Amino acid sequence: MNGASPPISLSPGPLAPIGSASPSTYGAVLTFEGVVRPSEPDGAASRPLAALLYEAYEPMTTQELARLAKTCEAEFEAILSVEHSVGEVPVGACSFRLRVATPHRAAALACCAAFVDRMKRDVPLWKIPVWA
Repeated sequence: MNGASPPISLSPGPLAPIGSASPSTYGAVLTFEGVVRPSEPDGAASRPLAALLYEAYEPMTTQELARLAKTCEAEFEAILSVEHSVGEVPVGACSFRLRVATPHRAAALACCAAFVDRMKRDVPLWKIPVWA
């Protein structure tokens, strides 16, 4: 929408909380945060987690996140920023944050869902459980 590259950030460990600033010309600003759950499927059952260890294949991970963000910006008339952790993130901490600004609510919600689904499918990022 604006032609500039979307902000993309890979940060070691959990992500810090965000402020409330938002683009003033958009009707919808959505922030999605992925938080490490206290358990993870392990076969047919669930096991308690201490943390997740995130691995990225750099620089391809950053390039693919940027490509995906630009695609979603064009498709949904949006502005995006993306943050993802690398390294160890403990249970209860934020490991992924997507901020979407669009003219209307429906587009923000659809953009967020599309980005997350495509990221999980296409971006070289892996999570490894650290069992409790």
